[in-house]
Amino acid sequence: MSVSVADILGDSGVIATALGGGYESRPEQVRMAQAVERAMEEQSHLLVEAGTGVGKSFAYLVPAMVRAMTNNEVVVVATNTIALQEQLVQKDIPVLLEALKDVGPCKSVLVKGRGNYMSIRRLALASKRQDTLLPDAAARRSLRVIEDWAYSTEDGSLSTLPNLERMGVWDSVRSDSTNCMGRRCPHYNECFYQIARREMEGANLLICNHALFFSDLALRANGTGFLPKYDHVILDEAHGVEDAAADHFGLRLTEGRVSFLLHALYQQKTGKGYLSHLQLAAGDIEPIEKAVMLVNRAEHASMAFFDDLHRAQRDPEVRNGRVRKPGVVRNELSGAMNDLSVRLKRIREDVVNEQDRFELNAFAVRASEIADHAEALVEQTMEKCVYWIEETQGRGRGGPRVSLACSPIEVAPLLKEHLFAEDCSVILTSATLTTRNVKVDESTEHAETAFAHTLSRLGAEGAATLQLGSPFDYAEQVEVFVDTTVPNPRGKPNAEGESFEDAIVSRVHDHVIATDGGAFVLFTSFQLLNEAADRLRRPLESLGMRVWVQGKDGSRSQILEEFRACDRGVLFGAASFWQGVDVRGDRLRNVIITRLPFDPPTRPIVEARCEKIKEQGGDPFRDDSLPRAVLRFKQGFGRLVRSAEDRGRVVVLDSRIISTGYGKMFRNAIPEGVELRRLPESVGGADF
Repeated sequence: MSVSVADILGDSGVIATALGGGYESRPEQVRMAQAVERAMEEQSHLLVEAGTGVGKSFAYLVPAMVRAMTNNEVVVVATNTIALQEQLVQKDIPVLLEALKDVGPCKSVLVKGRGNYMSIRRLALASKRQDTLLPDAAARRSLRVIEDWAYSTEDGSLSTLPNLERMGVWDSVRSDSTNCMGRRCPHYNECFYQIARREMEGANLLICNHALFFSDLALRANGTGFLPKYDHVILDEAHGVEDAAADHFGLRLTEGRVSFLLHALYQQKTGKGYLSHLQLAAGDIEPIEKAVMLVNRAEHASMAFFDDLHRAQRDPEVRNGRVRKPGVVRNELSGAMNDLSVRLKRIREDVVNEQDRFELNAFAVRASEIADHAEALVEQTMEKCVYWIEETQGRGRGGPRVSLACSPIEVAPLLKEHLFAEDCSVILTSATLTTRNVKVDESTEHAETAFAHTLSRLGAEGAATLQLGSPFDYAEQVEVFVDTTVPNPRGKPNAEGESFEDAIVSRVHDHVIATDGGAFVLFTSFQLLNEAADRLRRPLESLGMRVWVQGKDGSRSQILEEFRACDRGVLFGAASFWQGVDVRGDRLRNVIITRLPFDPPTRPIVEARCEKIKEQGGDPFRDDSLPRAVLRFKQGFGRLVRSAEDRGRVVVLDSRIISTGYGKMFRNAIPEGVELRRLPESVGGADF
């Protein structure tokens, strides 16, 4: 059956018929669907910026499903957020499968990483040996939660597991390629992962997240991979592609990762761990005792390694954490972990229980990986990367934990080689891919200029581009204010002697009161976020408002759920709250942007990019820092209006948007028709 996407999405198309009177065809959606259809037909690449309200998920799913139905082609759709995945799998795809059932068959699956599935065999083993494997009562209680859940779970997926006191217990029961027994496993036919794998291999529409897709892409670059061969890739929420790719083409070694492995093998204090119950065929315990000694040696090497990293952070040559030369620490960790890996492989051959051979293999592989990663990071063997030391969440021995990491300075060459050069079409879409709004009467050349930064940094030069505005009436729905009384964040105090930080606290208070809450307050610095929140929490709560602070009042998803249920909420957020957050209705009526979102120039990756651009004769600010800030500004601005009914204001507390030449770039990113109004004087003046 031959069918066009325009017919499907039209006013009298099959979707309109399926959905009844509530469906209204959108011209922007049809244009996007036609562009996606053309790219798939030609096996070419396409970038689409589609404003909020275009209905971009239907616009790419319809041509994707038609290709799958009529040509039996495989399409991968990758999203950045769980919320969008759930929307596609639970809502959009079922509607389209019903509407398009006469076109042909299409099987869709949600693809998850292997570690998201419980291993029935490993759960039984952990339950049997919990007294020697698990360190404390909290861990044993967590195992009981998993055991109870295992009786009722339908898919064995981590997403349905209740919260655990000790999340690390999941590592003892999850599916893992390095200890999988394959067809020799007594539970092979009922294995949750193997069932999911068979489902995936029989499907032609695969839904996954960016992390899984780029993990697979990095593995494919090394000759492996776990996704089946695909004909088309659709990357939604594509503004996050660069960071996701960089994470998976780079390396990171944390103290927690090393200690978790070693403690799983043996804990000196408790005498517990995997090695404590092993039995060898000859009844000889000496090989196990030697392995325990090597675990202790590796633990001492790990402590020395990460203590040296702590000290290196204070070295003037490691300013801002960046490590410019190999040998930042003395690396005895690699040798210790390699020796441990070799010993575990030797023991593996002599154990009585066959399952233990597979478990020991997994420990040996992980120890070897840690050794390789430590060597690569210390000796800086990965080319065209930037290396740095970073404090990570959680507390270690006597202070914050540190990690050693590296990331490609540019992902463009990697994506060009391993994604865009492959025999498949690639479609990237987001509401924020361009640095300006293209007017209706402007030429294609202007549109390509607007996409230039994204095309360049993703290695997608030559791809077709399409920019579609939002159908929403922003001029009617949004007010934009610039508070010019706040001093320049990089300048002197204002005429009243206020510093930027003091002025931010005062103006945030006043602008939040102006809308009686219902506010997102977006920061570029956790330091300023915490200072402002500490000074404002009590005054705002005394007025009956509820305050949430990122990093202090729950997880991101928990904070959002509670904010959506509150009439007078105030959320202080940074980083992740600038994007991928959807609060519809009047619960969010005020977005306060405290500062234009430039990356800190001292961040190692930012510094390295700037150096690279200078080497190539470019201008780092114009060519990279400014476009990135504009895109992030668009994302923050876009939090306010998520539907045609939403109303509210965006308040910018950084007057550089009107006082500098480059401020025009930010103003051009504001939807056409929205008037930008100056506040010549503060809307209040409280002191805190």
